[in-house]
Amino acid sequence: MLRRMFTAYGIVSNQFNQRLSPLVTFAGFLLLHGLVTIGLVLDYVFYPALRRTRITSPIVIVGNPRSGTTFLHRFLVDNDLGAGMRVWKMLYPSPTLQTPLKPLLPLLEKISPARHHAHAAHETNLTAIETDDPSLLFRYFDGLFLYGFFYAWSKTETLDEFERRFVASAERDFDWYEAMWRRNLVSEKRKRVVAKLFSLSLRLPEFLQRFPDAKVLYMVRDPLETVPSGLSLVTGVLDARFGFWSLPSDQRQHYIEKMYAALLRLSLRFHEDYTKGRIPSHNLYIVTFPRLMQQFDVVMEEILRFVDVGPSAEMQQQIQQIAEKQRSYRSAHEYDLARFGLTKERIRRDYAVIYDAFLENGPSLAHRKPAEAQQSNPA
Repeated sequence: MLRRMFTAYGIVSNQFNQRLSPLVTFAGFLLLHGLVTIGLVLDYVFYPALRRTRITSPIVIVGNPRSGTTFLHRFLVDNDLGAGMRVWKMLYPSPTLQTPLKPLLPLLEKISPARHHAHAAHETNLTAIETDDPSLLFRYFDGLFLYGFFYAWSKTETLDEFERRFVASAERDFDWYEAMWRRNLVSEKRKRVVAKLFSLSLRLPEFLQRFPDAKVLYMVRDPLETVPSGLSLVTGVLDARFGFWSLPSDQRQHYIEKMYAALLRLSLRFHEDYTKGRIPSHNLYIVTFPRLMQQFDVVMEEILRFVDVGPSAEMQQQIQQIAEKQRSYRSAHEYDLARFGLTKERIRRDYAVIYDAFLENGPSLAHRKPAEAQQSNPA
């Protein structure tokens, strides 16, 4: 962990000419790490139910950033299908620590990393239900958030090397997810986990070996929408913190190209595992964004059946209300591909197998078994 922090410090100091501020941040991170470690031990003293808590049939939403995963994640959590992770509970996953810290949330919000997000693009705060991915950054200073905000700037760190290490650390990371989720179930008084992990696209078969009863909802959306939206989100955070768009164009483009490659890798790795039959069909339900918008009621009926949940009358009514609203959905955001040095032709070419497998041949393809998909989409 210290080596990764040292590497990140070198990147920040060289790229952004900031030396003192990162040191303060990293010192705070080490303090947080130590405090959480103590809290994790004390949890077994103050929360004896933790010893009896197990992770059973977790619902896990996977898909590239900006593919509609947040909407689906929060809907399922809001309708009591299970417990999702809130940002502050990823920072302080110990229930022992959460009790005295909860009254301080308004103060902690002022120094929260979530404050750098542009809320028009992605509304979040310390109490928001969020993707579980940053929990690896908070605990081990590792994971795709480390790559996205630090290592993607490096001239020497390659995506292949990072992915290799990321997959190799799966056991450590899955141990942490389980420890964190168990504590969240105790804290939220729930029986089931509802998680969101876009990074699982790189190691979904390994995850299903660890959690063989998991129910995975994989979201697919047009890359012409997700790619510029995802790049806009991350560069917006970097611009708020470091003035990204005031940097020399060659530095910006180097970063954008590495992030583009990382987003592409997420899609292609899932496609490879899917078409080669590495993901058991009983663990997977694929949701295309157009269907989620235009047939929300139908899709939700299928999802609830897949995760073995019977909807309440109140939930059915809410589904119908959202379905009517979603049919007229139009994104309020427009992104300029040229700003990122991209073209429609390049994205369509690079994501050709994704279009062919999930988007252009209609939603029925998304529900075929992996072996059937492999026949028409040889890898």
